[in-house]
Amino acid sequence: MWECATSKRHATQHLPLDTSLGGACLVVSGPGLVHALGGMANANMNCWPVVVIGGSSDRNQETAGAFQEFPQVEACRLYSKFSARPSSLEAIPSVIEKAVRTSMYGRPGACYVDIAGDMVNANVDRSKVRVVSCCPPPPVSLADHGAVTEAISVLKAAKRPLVIVGKGAAYGRAENALREFVETSGLPFLPTPMGKGVLPDDHHNCVAAARSRALLQADAVLLLGARLNWILHFGLPPRFNPDVKVIQVDLCAEEMGNNVRPAVALLGDINAIVIQLLECVHKDGWKYPPDTEWWSTLKDKIAANAKISQALALQTALPLNYYAVFHHISQLLPQDCIIVSEGANTMDIGRTMLKNYLPRHRLDAGTFGTMGVGLGFAIAARSKNRGQRIVCVEGDSAFGFSGMEVETMCRYKLPVVIIVVNNNGIYSGVNPETWKELAKVGDLTTTAPPVSLLPEARYDEVMTAFGGRGFLVRTLEELRISLELSLSDWERPSLLNVLIDPSSDRKQQEFPWLTRAHL
Repeated sequence: MWECATSKRHATQHLPLDTSLGGACLVVSGPGLVHALGGMANANMNCWPVVVIGGSSDRNQETAGAFQEFPQVEACRLYSKFSARPSSLEAIPSVIEKAVRTSMYGRPGACYVDIAGDMVNANVDRSKVRVVSCCPPPPVSLADHGAVTEAISVLKAAKRPLVIVGKGAAYGRAENALREFVETSGLPFLPTPMGKGVLPDDHHNCVAAARSRALLQADAVLLLGARLNWILHFGLPPRFNPDVKVIQVDLCAEEMGNNVRPAVALLGDINAIVIQLLECVHKDGWKYPPDTEWWSTLKDKIAANAKISQALALQTALPLNYYAVFHHISQLLPQDCIIVSEGANTMDIGRTMLKNYLPRHRLDAGTFGTMGVGLGFAIAARSKNRGQRIVCVEGDSAFGFSGMEVETMCRYKLPVVIIVVNNNGIYSGVNPETWKELAKVGDLTTTAPPVSLLPEARYDEVMTAFGGRGFLVRTLEELRISLELSLSDWERPSLLNVLIDPSSDRKQQEFPWLTRAHL
Protein backbone atom coordinates (compact mmCIF):
# COMPACT_ATOMS: atom_id res chain seq x y z
CA MET A 1 0.00 0.00 0.00
CA TRP A 2 2.87 2.36 0.73
CA GLU A 3 5.29 3.23 -1.98
CA CYS A 4 8.60 5.04 -1.75
CA ALA A 5 9.37 7.45 -4.58
CA THR A 6 12.61 9.24 -3.82
CA SER A 7 16.01 10.17 -5.14
CA LYS A 8 19.02 11.35 -3.18
CA ARG A 9 17.73 14.92 -2.91
CA HIS A 10 14.57 16.54 -1.53
CA ALA A 11 13.20 13.12 -0.70
CA THR A 12 9.91 14.01 0.95
CA GLN A 13 8.97 16.31 -1.91
CA HIS A 14 8.90 13.32 -4.27
CA LEU A 15 5.34 12.28 -3.52
CA PRO A 16 3.47 9.72 -5.59
CA LEU A 17 0.98 11.34 -7.94
CA ASP A 18 -1.76 8.93 -6.86
CA THR A 19 -2.02 10.43 -3.41
CA SER A 20 -4.81 8.11 -2.27
CA LEU A 21 -2.05 5.52 -1.77
CA GLY A 22 0.13 7.86 0.24
CA GLY A 23 3.91 7.94 0.29
CA ALA A 24 6.67 6.75 2.58
CA CYS A 25 10.10 8.32 2.96
CA LEU A 26 13.15 7.18 4.93
CA VAL A 27 15.63 9.84 6.08
CA VAL A 28 18.79 9.86 8.16
CA SER A 29 19.14 11.64 11.47
CA GLY A 30 19.90 15.28 12.27
CA PRO A 31 20.42 17.31 9.09
CA GLY A 32 18.76 14.58 7.04
CA LEU A 33 15.54 15.05 8.99
CA VAL A 34 15.92 18.84 8.94
CA HIS A 35 16.12 18.78 5.14
CA ALA A 36 12.98 16.65 5.09
CA LEU A 37 10.99 19.22 7.08
CA GLY A 38 10.42 21.34 3.97
CA GLY A 39 8.88 18.39 2.15
CA MET A 40 6.78 17.48 5.18
CA ALA A 41 5.47 21.03 5.45
CA ASN A 42 4.68 21.04 1.73
CA ALA A 43 2.78 17.76 2.00
CA ASN A 44 0.92 18.91 5.09
CA MET A 45 -0.14 22.23 3.57
CA ASN A 46 -1.29 20.49 0.38
CA CYS A 47 -3.12 17.76 2.32
CA TRP A 48 -1.09 14.87 0.91
CA PRO A 49 -0.62 11.69 2.97
CA VAL A 50 3.00 10.79 3.64
CA VAL A 51 4.81 8.93 6.43
CA VAL A 52 8.38 9.99 7.13
CA ILE A 53 10.57 7.54 9.09
CA GLY A 54 13.76 9.03 10.49
CA GLY A 55 16.73 7.56 12.24
CA SER A 56 17.99 9.30 15.38
CA SER A 57 20.76 9.04 17.95
CA ASP A 58 20.81 6.27 20.55
CA ARG A 59 18.44 6.72 23.48
CA ASN A 60 21.19 6.28 26.08
CA GLN A 61 23.12 9.19 24.54
CA GLU A 62 20.38 11.80 24.74
CA THR A 63 21.59 15.24 25.93
CA ALA A 64 25.19 13.99 25.77
CA GLY A 65 25.96 15.53 22.39
CA ALA A 66 25.52 12.38 20.31
CA PHE A 67 26.29 12.31 16.59
CA GLN A 68 23.58 14.31 14.77
CA GLU A 69 21.54 14.59 17.95
CA PHE A 70 18.50 16.80 17.40
CA PRO A 71 15.00 17.08 18.95
CA GLN A 72 13.43 15.44 15.91
CA VAL A 73 10.06 14.42 17.33
CA GLU A 74 9.49 17.90 18.74
CA ALA A 75 10.63 19.61 15.52
CA CYS A 76 8.30 17.52 13.37
CA ARG A 77 5.21 18.42 15.39
CA LEU A 78 5.07 21.81 13.64
CA TYR A 79 5.12 20.19 10.21
CA SER A 80 2.92 17.13 10.62
CA LYS A 81 -0.34 15.70 11.93
CA PHE A 82 1.40 13.14 14.13
CA SER A 83 4.95 12.79 15.45
CA ALA A 84 6.16 10.03 17.79
CA ARG A 85 9.05 7.78 18.79
CA PRO A 86 8.17 4.18 19.69
CA SER A 87 9.14 3.45 23.28
CA SER A 88 10.32 -0.06 22.41
CA LEU A 89 10.74 -2.47 19.51
CA GLU A 90 7.46 -4.10 20.49
CA ALA A 91 5.64 -0.77 20.02
CA ILE A 92 6.86 -0.08 16.48
CA PRO A 93 4.00 -1.84 14.62
CA SER A 94 1.33 0.05 16.60
CA VAL A 95 3.01 3.40 16.09
CA ILE A 96 3.50 2.81 12.36
CA GLU A 97 -0.14 1.78 11.96
CA LYS A 98 -1.27 4.95 13.72
CA ALA A 99 0.99 7.07 11.53
CA VAL A 100 -0.36 5.47 8.36
CA ARG A 101 -3.95 5.84 9.52
CA THR A 102 -3.51 9.43 10.69
CA SER A 103 -1.86 10.44 7.41
CA MET A 104 -4.93 9.31 5.43
CA TYR A 105 -7.91 9.78 7.74
CA GLY A 106 -9.69 13.14 7.94
CA ARG A 107 -7.70 15.78 6.15
CA PRO A 108 -4.61 13.93 4.83
CA GLY A 109 -1.15 15.10 5.77
CA ALA A 110 2.35 14.23 6.90
CA CYS A 111 3.25 12.01 9.86
CA TYR A 112 6.64 11.30 11.45
CA VAL A 113 8.00 8.20 13.21
CA ASP A 114 11.39 8.40 14.92
CA ILE A 115 13.54 5.27 15.22
CA ALA A 116 16.41 5.51 17.71
CA GLY A 117 19.78 4.21 16.56
CA ASP A 118 20.04 1.55 19.26
CA MET A 119 16.74 0.05 18.03
CA VAL A 120 18.07 -0.62 14.54
CA ASN A 121 20.33 -3.55 15.51
CA ALA A 122 18.39 -4.68 18.58
CA ASN A 123 16.45 -7.94 18.83
CA VAL A 124 13.03 -8.67 20.23
CA ASP A 125 11.12 -11.80 21.09
CA ARG A 126 8.63 -12.17 18.24
CA SER A 127 5.98 -13.49 20.63
CA LYS A 128 6.02 -10.17 22.49
CA VAL A 129 5.25 -8.11 19.37
CA ARG A 130 1.55 -7.35 19.02
CA VAL A 131 0.42 -8.03 15.47
CA VAL A 132 -1.32 -4.98 14.04
CA SER A 133 -3.39 -5.30 10.87
CA CYS A 134 -3.23 -2.75 8.10
CA CYS A 135 -5.77 0.02 8.58
CA PRO A 136 -8.78 -0.01 6.22
CA PRO A 137 -9.34 2.80 3.70
CA PRO A 138 -10.65 6.04 5.20
CA PRO A 139 -14.35 5.81 6.09
CA VAL A 140 -16.76 7.61 3.77
CA SER A 141 -19.20 10.00 5.40
CA LEU A 142 -22.29 11.67 3.94
CA ALA A 143 -23.59 15.17 4.51
CA ASP A 144 -26.82 15.80 6.39
CA HIS A 145 -29.74 15.28 4.01
CA GLY A 146 -31.39 18.52 5.09
CA ALA A 147 -28.21 20.46 4.39
CA VAL A 148 -27.97 18.93 0.91
CA THR A 149 -31.54 20.00 0.16
CA GLU A 150 -30.76 23.50 1.42
CA ALA A 151 -27.66 23.67 -0.79
CA ILE A 152 -29.69 22.85 -3.89
CA SER A 153 -32.21 25.53 -2.88
CA VAL A 154 -29.42 28.12 -2.69
CA LEU A 155 -28.18 27.14 -6.15
CA LYS A 156 -31.68 27.23 -7.63
CA ALA A 157 -32.29 30.71 -6.20
CA ALA A 158 -28.99 32.10 -7.47
CA LYS A 159 -28.82 34.28 -10.56
CA ARG A 160 -25.05 33.87 -10.97
CA PRO A 161 -24.03 30.46 -9.55
CA LEU A 162 -20.52 29.03 -9.79
CA VAL A 163 -18.90 25.69 -8.93
CA ILE A 164 -15.26 25.85 -7.77
CA VAL A 165 -13.41 22.54 -8.11
CA GLY A 166 -10.50 22.13 -5.71
CA LYS A 167 -7.78 19.51 -5.46
CA GLY A 168 -9.84 17.91 -2.69
CA ALA A 169 -12.24 16.82 -5.43
CA ALA A 170 -9.30 15.28 -7.27
CA TYR A 171 -8.08 13.52 -4.14
CA GLY A 172 -11.62 12.29 -3.44
CA ARG A 173 -11.91 10.88 -6.99
CA ALA A 174 -15.11 12.79 -7.59
CA GLU A 175 -14.56 13.26 -11.33
CA ASN A 176 -17.32 10.95 -12.63
CA ALA A 177 -20.03 12.14 -10.28
CA LEU A 178 -18.96 15.75 -10.67
CA ARG A 179 -19.07 15.61 -14.45
CA GLU A 180 -22.59 14.22 -14.36
CA PHE A 181 -23.60 16.84 -11.79
CA VAL A 182 -22.22 19.75 -13.85
CA GLU A 183 -23.75 18.52 -17.09
CA THR A 184 -27.09 17.72 -15.48
CA SER A 185 -27.31 21.01 -13.56
CA GLY A 186 -25.84 23.15 -16.34
CA LEU A 187 -23.68 25.09 -13.86
CA PRO A 188 -20.43 26.88 -14.83
CA PHE A 189 -17.32 25.64 -13.05
CA LEU A 190 -13.89 27.02 -12.26
CA PRO A 191 -10.97 24.72 -11.34
CA THR A 192 -8.29 25.71 -8.87
CA PRO A 193 -4.70 25.15 -10.08
CA MET A 194 -4.48 21.51 -8.99
CA GLY A 195 -8.21 20.99 -9.48
CA LYS A 196 -7.55 21.23 -13.21
CA GLY A 197 -8.44 18.06 -15.07
CA VAL A 198 -11.04 16.78 -12.59
CA LEU A 199 -13.27 18.00 -15.37
CA PRO A 200 -11.43 18.60 -18.66
CA ASP A 201 -10.27 22.16 -19.30
CA ASP A 202 -11.99 22.14 -22.69
CA HIS A 203 -15.39 21.27 -21.18
CA HIS A 204 -18.05 23.70 -22.40
CA ASN A 205 -18.99 24.59 -18.79
CA CYS A 206 -15.42 25.55 -17.82
CA VAL A 207 -15.01 29.28 -17.22
CA ALA A 208 -11.33 29.30 -16.23
CA ALA A 209 -10.62 31.87 -18.94
CA ALA A 210 -12.98 34.27 -17.14
CA ARG A 211 -11.66 33.51 -13.64
CA SER A 212 -11.66 37.04 -12.20
CA ARG A 213 -15.09 37.89 -13.59
CA ALA A 214 -16.59 34.62 -12.36
CA LEU A 215 -15.25 35.07 -8.83
CA LEU A 216 -16.18 38.74 -8.64
CA GLN A 217 -19.78 38.49 -9.79
CA ALA A 218 -20.95 35.04 -8.60
CA ASP A 219 -23.75 35.33 -6.05
CA ALA A 220 -23.58 31.64 -5.01
CA VAL A 221 -20.49 29.43 -4.96
CA LEU A 222 -20.41 25.66 -4.53
CA LEU A 223 -16.94 25.13 -3.06
CA LEU A 224 -15.86 21.54 -3.65
CA GLY A 225 -12.72 20.53 -1.75
CA ALA A 226 -11.09 23.95 -2.04
CA ARG A 227 -10.04 26.30 0.73
CA LEU A 228 -10.77 30.02 0.82
CA ASN A 229 -7.09 30.81 1.31
CA TRP A 230 -4.76 33.06 -0.68
CA ILE A 231 -5.28 31.06 -3.87
CA LEU A 232 -8.97 32.06 -3.82
CA HIS A 233 -8.27 35.49 -2.31
CA PHE A 234 -9.77 34.39 1.03
CA GLY A 235 -13.28 34.60 -0.45
CA LEU A 236 -13.35 38.31 0.36
CA PRO A 237 -13.94 41.58 -1.53
CA PRO A 238 -12.72 43.05 -3.79
CA ARG A 239 -12.12 39.68 -5.50
CA PHE A 240 -15.50 38.26 -4.42
CA ASN A 241 -19.01 39.64 -4.25
CA PRO A 242 -19.46 40.79 -0.61
CA ASP A 243 -22.90 39.13 -0.54
CA VAL A 244 -21.87 35.83 -2.10
CA LYS A 245 -23.43 32.73 -0.56
CA VAL A 246 -20.90 29.93 -0.14
CA ILE A 247 -21.91 26.27 -0.06
CA GLN A 248 -18.81 24.69 1.48
CA VAL A 249 -18.07 21.01 0.90
CA ASP A 250 -15.10 19.68 2.86
CA LEU A 251 -14.06 16.61 4.86
CA CYS A 252 -12.51 18.77 7.60
CA ALA A 253 -14.98 20.28 10.06
CA GLU A 254 -12.43 22.87 11.23
CA GLU A 255 -12.25 24.32 7.73
CA MET A 256 -15.94 25.23 7.70
CA GLY A 257 -16.36 28.99 7.97
CA ASN A 258 -12.68 29.80 7.62
CA ASN A 259 -12.57 33.44 6.36
CA VAL A 260 -16.19 33.36 5.11
CA ARG A 261 -19.18 31.97 6.94
CA PRO A 262 -20.89 29.42 4.67
CA ALA A 263 -24.57 29.68 3.82
CA VAL A 264 -24.55 25.86 3.89
CA ALA A 265 -21.86 23.53 5.26
CA LEU A 266 -21.69 20.00 3.82
CA LEU A 267 -19.26 17.92 5.84
CA GLY A 268 -18.04 14.63 4.43
CA ASP A 269 -16.48 12.81 1.50
CA ILE A 270 -16.45 15.01 -1.63
CA ASN A 271 -17.48 12.27 -4.03
CA ALA A 272 -20.27 11.02 -1.78
CA ILE A 273 -21.65 14.54 -1.33
CA VAL A 274 -21.56 15.28 -5.05
CA ILE A 275 -23.60 12.10 -5.56
CA GLN A 276 -26.07 13.37 -2.94
CA LEU A 277 -26.34 16.71 -4.76
CA LEU A 278 -26.77 14.89 -8.07
CA GLU A 279 -29.60 12.79 -6.69
CA CYS A 280 -31.43 15.95 -5.61
CA VAL A 281 -30.95 17.52 -9.04
CA HIS A 282 -32.28 14.37 -10.73
CA LYS A 283 -35.23 14.26 -8.37
CA ASP A 284 -36.19 17.90 -8.96
CA GLY A 285 -35.40 17.84 -12.67
CA TRP A 286 -33.73 21.24 -12.23
CA LYS A 287 -31.21 22.69 -14.68
CA TYR A 288 -29.64 26.13 -14.74
CA PRO A 289 -30.72 27.75 -18.04
CA PRO A 290 -27.98 28.10 -20.68
CA ASP A 291 -29.37 31.37 -22.02
CA THR A 292 -29.05 33.50 -18.87
CA GLU A 293 -27.35 36.88 -18.67
CA TRP A 294 -24.73 35.23 -16.42
CA TRP A 295 -23.71 32.73 -19.05
CA SER A 296 -23.62 35.53 -21.63
CA THR A 297 -21.36 37.63 -19.40
CA LEU A 298 -18.95 34.75 -18.80
CA LYS A 299 -18.79 33.75 -22.48
CA ASP A 300 -18.13 37.35 -23.54
CA LYS A 301 -15.26 37.61 -21.07
CA ILE A 302 -13.84 34.24 -22.18
CA ALA A 303 -13.90 35.40 -25.80
CA ALA A 304 -12.28 38.75 -24.97
CA ASN A 305 -9.48 37.13 -22.96
CA ALA A 306 -8.95 34.48 -25.63
CA LYS A 307 -8.55 37.22 -28.23
CA ILE A 308 -5.82 38.94 -26.20
CA SER A 309 -3.98 35.69 -25.48
CA GLN A 310 -4.27 34.61 -29.12
CA ALA A 311 -2.70 37.87 -30.32
CA LEU A 312 0.25 37.33 -27.99
CA ALA A 313 0.51 33.64 -28.91
CA LEU A 314 0.74 34.37 -32.62
CA GLN A 315 3.65 36.77 -32.28
CA THR A 316 6.77 35.39 -33.96
CA ALA A 317 9.24 38.14 -33.10
CA LEU A 318 12.50 37.05 -31.47
CA PRO A 319 13.17 36.61 -28.66
CA LEU A 320 9.89 34.76 -28.06
CA ASN A 321 7.28 35.60 -25.45
CA TYR A 322 5.58 33.28 -22.94
CA TYR A 323 2.34 32.99 -24.88
CA ALA A 324 3.95 32.02 -28.17
CA VAL A 325 5.99 29.34 -26.41
CA PHE A 326 3.04 27.88 -24.51
CA HIS A 327 0.77 28.02 -27.55
CA HIS A 328 3.09 25.77 -29.53
CA ILE A 329 3.85 23.49 -26.59
CA SER A 330 0.12 22.94 -26.02
CA GLN A 331 -0.35 21.81 -29.62
CA LEU A 332 2.15 18.97 -29.21
CA LEU A 333 1.51 17.63 -25.71
CA PRO A 334 -0.43 14.35 -25.45
CA GLN A 335 -3.77 14.81 -23.72
CA ASP A 336 -2.94 12.15 -21.14
CA CYS A 337 0.47 13.59 -20.20
CA ILE A 338 1.16 14.61 -16.62
CA ILE A 339 2.16 18.26 -16.41
CA VAL A 340 4.44 19.43 -13.61
CA SER A 341 4.88 23.19 -13.44
CA GLU A 342 6.67 25.68 -11.22
CA GLY A 343 8.01 29.17 -11.50
CA ALA A 344 6.47 32.62 -11.33
CA ASN A 345 5.07 33.70 -14.70
CA THR A 346 5.94 30.28 -16.14
CA MET A 347 3.54 28.53 -13.77
CA ASP A 348 0.81 31.16 -13.87
CA ILE A 349 0.68 31.59 -17.64
CA GLY A 350 1.18 27.87 -18.18
CA ARG A 351 -1.84 27.17 -15.99
CA THR A 352 -4.05 29.10 -18.40
CA MET A 353 -2.57 27.80 -21.66
CA LEU A 354 -1.54 24.19 -21.01
CA LYS A 355 -4.76 22.21 -20.81
CA ASN A 356 -5.44 19.30 -18.50
CA TYR A 357 -7.96 16.71 -19.61
CA LEU A 358 -7.65 14.10 -16.88
CA PRO A 359 -7.81 14.29 -13.07
CA ARG A 360 -4.64 14.24 -10.99
CA HIS A 361 -2.49 15.09 -13.99
CA ARG A 362 -1.15 18.44 -12.81
CA LEU A 363 1.28 19.22 -10.02
CA ASP A 364 2.65 22.66 -9.21
CA ALA A 365 4.06 24.76 -6.37
CA GLY A 366 0.77 24.22 -4.54
CA THR A 367 -0.80 25.84 -1.52
CA PHE A 368 2.57 26.45 0.13
CA GLY A 369 4.05 27.99 -3.03
CA THR A 370 7.07 25.72 -2.70
CA MET A 371 9.64 26.23 -5.46
CA GLY A 372 12.15 23.50 -6.22
CA VAL A 373 9.64 20.64 -6.11
CA GLY A 374 9.14 20.31 -9.86
CA LEU A 375 11.88 17.86 -10.81
CA GLY A 376 11.22 15.72 -7.74
CA PHE A 377 7.52 15.60 -8.60
CA ALA A 378 8.43 14.62 -12.17
CA ILE A 379 10.66 11.76 -10.97
CA ALA A 380 7.93 10.44 -8.67
CA ALA A 381 5.27 10.76 -11.36
CA ARG A 382 7.43 8.94 -13.89
CA SER A 383 8.32 6.18 -11.41
CA LYS A 384 4.65 5.50 -10.80
CA ASN A 385 3.22 6.13 -14.28
CA ARG A 386 5.48 4.23 -16.64
CA GLY A 387 3.26 4.44 -19.69
CA GLN A 388 2.60 8.17 -19.60
CA ARG A 389 4.52 11.19 -20.71
CA ILE A 390 5.77 13.41 -17.88
CA VAL A 391 6.38 17.00 -18.94
CA CYS A 392 8.02 19.32 -16.44
CA VAL A 393 7.65 23.03 -17.32
CA GLU A 394 10.07 25.13 -15.29
CA GLY A 395 11.02 28.74 -14.93
CA ASP A 396 14.80 29.17 -14.99
CA SER A 397 14.85 30.29 -11.36
CA ALA A 398 12.68 27.36 -10.23
CA PHE A 399 14.88 24.94 -12.18
CA GLY A 400 17.90 26.23 -10.28
CA PHE A 401 16.55 24.94 -6.96
CA SER A 402 16.78 21.27 -7.95
CA GLY A 403 18.44 21.21 -11.36
CA MET A 404 20.88 18.46 -10.40
CA GLU A 405 17.96 16.04 -10.32
CA VAL A 406 18.63 15.64 -14.04
CA GLU A 407 21.43 13.31 -12.92
CA THR A 408 18.83 11.17 -11.12
CA MET A 409 16.71 11.07 -14.29
CA CYS A 410 19.69 10.07 -16.41
CA ARG A 411 20.88 7.51 -13.87
CA TYR A 412 17.57 5.69 -13.92
CA LYS A 413 16.80 6.41 -17.58
CA LEU A 414 13.56 8.22 -16.77
CA PRO A 415 12.33 9.81 -20.03
CA VAL A 416 11.01 13.00 -18.46
CA VAL A 417 10.73 16.02 -20.76
CA ILE A 418 11.90 19.21 -19.03
CA ILE A 419 11.09 22.56 -20.61
CA VAL A 420 12.97 25.48 -19.03
CA VAL A 421 11.37 28.77 -20.01
CA ASN A 422 14.45 30.93 -19.65
CA ASN A 423 14.00 34.70 -19.25
CA ASN A 424 17.32 35.22 -17.47
CA GLY A 425 15.83 35.99 -14.10
CA ILE A 426 13.18 35.84 -11.41
CA TYR A 427 10.06 37.38 -12.98
CA SER A 428 12.37 39.22 -15.37
CA GLY A 429 16.05 39.40 -16.20
CA VAL A 430 18.33 41.33 -18.54
CA ASN A 431 19.51 40.54 -22.05
CA PRO A 432 23.15 39.62 -22.83
CA GLU A 433 23.96 43.09 -24.21
CA THR A 434 22.75 44.84 -21.05
CA TRP A 435 24.66 42.31 -18.94
CA LYS A 436 27.90 43.18 -20.76
CA GLU A 437 27.28 46.88 -20.21
CA LEU A 438 26.66 46.28 -16.51
CA ALA A 439 29.92 44.34 -16.30
CA LYS A 440 31.79 47.34 -17.78
CA VAL A 441 30.31 49.68 -15.17
CA GLY A 442 31.56 47.66 -12.22
CA ASP A 443 31.24 44.51 -10.15
CA LEU A 444 28.14 42.58 -11.29
CA THR A 445 27.31 41.75 -7.67
CA THR A 446 26.44 45.43 -7.24
CA THR A 447 25.50 46.57 -10.75
CA ALA A 448 23.21 43.72 -11.86
CA PRO A 449 19.60 43.63 -10.61
CA PRO A 450 19.31 41.13 -7.74
CA VAL A 451 16.53 39.24 -9.55
CA SER A 452 18.63 38.68 -12.67
CA LEU A 453 20.34 35.40 -13.53
CA LEU A 454 23.18 34.67 -15.94
CA PRO A 455 21.79 35.54 -19.40
CA GLU A 456 21.17 32.59 -21.70
CA ALA A 457 22.56 30.09 -19.19
CA ARG A 458 23.11 26.70 -20.86
CA TYR A 459 20.81 24.50 -18.80
CA ASP A 460 20.59 22.18 -21.82
CA GLU A 461 24.28 21.35 -21.42
CA VAL A 462 23.67 20.25 -17.84
CA MET A 463 21.35 17.55 -19.17
CA THR A 464 23.77 16.62 -21.95
CA ALA A 465 26.61 16.25 -19.44
CA PHE A 466 24.81 13.34 -17.77
CA GLY A 467 23.81 11.58 -20.99
CA GLY A 468 20.38 13.03 -21.67
CA ARG A 469 19.22 15.10 -24.62
CA GLY A 470 19.74 18.85 -24.41
CA PHE A 471 18.31 21.43 -26.80
CA LEU A 472 18.96 25.17 -27.02
CA VAL A 473 15.78 26.73 -28.40
CA ARG A 474 15.46 30.25 -29.79
CA THR A 475 12.80 29.93 -32.51
CA LEU A 476 9.37 28.36 -32.80
CA GLU A 477 10.68 25.92 -35.39
CA GLU A 478 13.43 24.79 -33.02
CA LEU A 479 10.83 24.45 -30.26
CA ARG A 480 8.58 22.19 -32.32
CA ILE A 481 11.41 20.02 -33.64
CA SER A 482 13.06 19.53 -30.24
CA LEU A 483 9.78 18.86 -28.43
CA GLU A 484 8.67 16.31 -31.03
CA LEU A 485 12.03 14.53 -30.71
CA SER A 486 11.85 14.58 -26.92
CA LEU A 487 8.32 13.22 -26.79
CA SER A 488 9.28 10.37 -29.11
CA ASP A 489 12.30 9.32 -26.99
CA TRP A 490 11.31 6.78 -24.31
CA GLU A 491 14.90 5.86 -23.43
CA ARG A 492 16.29 8.99 -21.79
CA PRO A 493 15.29 12.40 -20.42
CA SER A 494 15.39 15.61 -22.42
CA LEU A 495 15.74 19.28 -21.55
CA LEU A 496 14.63 22.14 -23.79
CA ASN A 497 16.29 25.42 -22.83
CA VAL A 498 13.83 27.89 -24.37
CA LEU A 499 15.22 31.41 -24.48
CA ILE A 500 12.54 34.11 -24.29
CA ASP A 501 12.44 37.88 -24.04
CA PRO A 502 13.60 38.88 -20.52
CA SER A 503 10.89 41.57 -20.49
CA SER A 504 8.09 39.20 -21.49
CA ASP A 505 5.22 39.37 -19.01
CA ARG A 506 1.63 38.34 -18.41
CA LYS A 507 -1.19 40.10 -20.19
CA GLN A 508 -2.80 42.85 -18.15
CA GLN A 509 -4.74 41.36 -15.23
CA GLU A 510 -8.08 42.61 -13.94
CA PHE A 511 -6.98 41.28 -10.54
CA PRO A 512 -3.33 40.18 -10.22
CA TRP A 513 -2.76 36.70 -8.88
CA LEU A 514 -1.50 37.94 -5.53
CA THR A 515 -1.05 41.56 -4.52
CA ARG A 516 -0.42 42.73 -1.00
CA ALA A 517 -2.61 45.78 -1.59
CA HIS A 518 -5.70 43.65 -1.12
CA LEU A 519 -4.55 41.35 1.69
